Amino acid sequence: MDVLAISGSARAKGNTQYLLEHALNVLQQHGRSTELITLHNKNILPCTACLKCAEEKNNCILPDDFMPIYERMVQARAILIGSPVYFGSASPNIMALLDRAGYLARMGENVFYRKIGAPLAVARRAGVNFTYAQLMFFFSIMGMVVPGSSYWPIAYGHQPGEVAQDDEGLKTITELAENIAWLLDKLT
Repeated sequence: MDVLAISGSARAKGNTQYLLEHALNVLQQHGRSTELITLHNKNILPCTACLKCAEEKNNCILPDDFMPIYERMVQARAILIGSPVYFGSASPNIMALLDRAGYLARMGENVFYRKIGAPLAVARRAGVNFTYAQLMFFFSIMGMVVPGSSYWPIAYGHQPGEVAQDDEGLKTITELAENIAWLLDKLT
């Protein structure tokens, strides 16, 4: 698979998923294979720092939905992570996923090194810049290649579907997806 998108929203079919689907549609138009995983119906526990992953490389022992998602992340050439803004920061479920994925990768072979990765954030009003930066930390510490766009990949909307009215946000997400497609060609 070329691109995996993960929605950290607790809402099914919310604005975060809409933006990720928009990006994936652009990537599909460029001939890329894509997949979307939403965390709205998944149980992702926070990392307990048990360090079992240091003993059992590439495996987390917590009994939840994490490992199948992690395995899809490992298989993808590019990863898009989307989060709504919750009280000025990323959603707890996306942070639990990223914390554990990062910890597991750092205790192993860093399977994310030099993969393409990009975050996007959506909010009703404020907090998108901090949430975008918060998600960027994961891509940066993993040594991933992060493409840019004409602006930060953020958009605004509260009720499901409202983000479709943010023309500038959609344009930014389109350009981000086009840059991911371009990078995939260059890094092959």
